[in-house]
Amino acid sequence: MAPAEGAGYGREMMAASRLELNLVRLLCRCEAMAAEKRDPEEWRLEKYVGALEDMLQALKAQASKPASEVINEYSRKVDFLKGMLQAEKLTSASEKALANQFLAPGRVPTTARERVPATKTVHLQSRARYTSEMRNELLGTDSAGEPKLDVRKRIGVAGPRSGDEKQSAAELDVVLQRHQDLQEKLAEEMLGLARSLKSNTLAAQSVIKKDNQTLSHSLKMADQNLEKLKTESERLEQHTQKSVNWLLWAMLIIVCFIFISMILFIRIMPKLK
Repeated sequence: MAPAEGAGYGREMMAASRLELNLVRLLCRCEAMAAEKRDPEEWRLEKYVGALEDMLQALKAQASKPASEVINEYSRKVDFLKGMLQAEKLTSASEKALANQFLAPGRVPTTARERVPATKTVHLQSRARYTSEMRNELLGTDSAGEPKLDVRKRIGVAGPRSGDEKQSAAELDVVLQRHQDLQEKLAEEMLGLARSLKSNTLAAQSVIKKDNQTLSHSLKMADQNLEKLKTESERLEQHTQKSVNWLLWAMLIIVCFIFISMILFIRIMPKLK
């Protein structure tokens, strides 16, 4: 390798390593911010996640990029942070909890100091927080566990507590029914996909079976044609040899006849004086 090429390769390796190091640092920072209690108007985490996506794309485009397992783990964590931010933008706690269930945290710690992946911890914290918010919405309490009193309740015009309990129970039934309907819909979609996959597999199997039969028949016909060709070639060779032998014998007989005729002609005819 030439010195200029070696220097260029070394600079490329150094740039790739520096890019990955910056990605890991920013990822650790985002995981730490996600684990903290943030203000609703906090905008830095979303910007950091956007920068993570750009750095990850640049890292994938590098010639000396890390192993595919490492790249997949980085992508998994970035997608988790992005999905978590999208879940936080939802309105109801039930939608947030449902969206949080579909998030997939990282499997490997980002740094050696972590025993458990930070994204997994963030996932558990957000799940507990959304569950608490959903319970508070159903029971009509605030974040501190105190019941929410409107103006009528403060001035004593509110109805009996049994009505609130019935309303909370009705809201809980609605949420549970919504989750059950969603699960049934997902189960039906999965069943439909399984049926479609089974039908496609059977169709592909039938086509492959027919192709194999056609190929076997073609190979059999090719073998038969090859055997016939060998037989006809042998017959043609024998016929050619026989024709050559008869022609050779005919030529020898003609030559001998001409030779004997010349001798007789010379003997019989008188010599010219």
